[in-house]
Amino acid sequence: MVRWLILVALAPFLGGCATTNGDPRDPLEGMNRGIYAFNDKVDTWALRPVSRAYHDYIHSEIRDRVRNFFGNIADPMIGVNNMLQGKFEEGFFDWVRFGFNSTFGLFGLHDVASDMGYEKHNEDWGQTFGRWGAGTGPYVVLPLLGSSSVRDGIGTGLDYLTDPMGGLRRAELRWGLWGVRIIQVRSDLLDVSQLLEDASLDKYVFQRDAYFQRRRSLVYDGRPPRERDIDTIPPGQPK
Repeated sequence: MVRWLILVALAPFLGGCATTNGDPRDPLEGMNRGIYAFNDKVDTWALRPVSRAYHDYIHSEIRDRVRNFFGNIADPMIGVNNMLQGKFEEGFFDWVRFGFNSTFGLFGLHDVASDMGYEKHNEDWGQTFGRWGAGTGPYVVLPLLGSSSVRDGIGTGLDYLTDPMGGLRRAELRWGLWGVRIIQVRSDLLDVSQLLEDASLDKYVFQRDAYFQRRRSLVYDGRPPRERDIDTIPPGQPK
């Protein structure tokens, strides 16, 4: 929902932003680079230091429990998206995971389902739209939220609307949990962001290309077709 609202807010400006490098996936590069620079400053001065402190001073066992809890509450909608993509067995086992972890795993603090052989999946509405054949649309960097596309931005809006934390009535509890989740996710990416700093001459281009590559891989479950075949082979069909 948040990404969708930002896309609507930015819509009047999109037509006037031209690409600077001719990449057809990124016709809004001039605007995107400005937002990327803003996001990088926020990350450098606020989010990264807090996440580093969380990683360094919170015991790994506690961080694991936090990660498991948020992963568990995501499993029901992951199952829904698997079902909508026609992956019925995976969707069913996502719900089985949630049942085991919510009971034997003490509200998801312990990932007993993985120990039992039930694989953790990664599905969202953006992937479901891609599975149905929707193109990504232009690349967009959103304030504070980072890399996205028109398709995935709309998908993230639905992810937010269907997230169980969105139904919490107490605002301080809801936003507190969102804050912890964001810090947990960012702390898991500390090594990746350092690699980006060390290896990339143009971090913007590196991150944009990595975003498209990762999302394409997720839509095709790690078996994407060749670039030239993407528009002719629907996801889920033999390559």
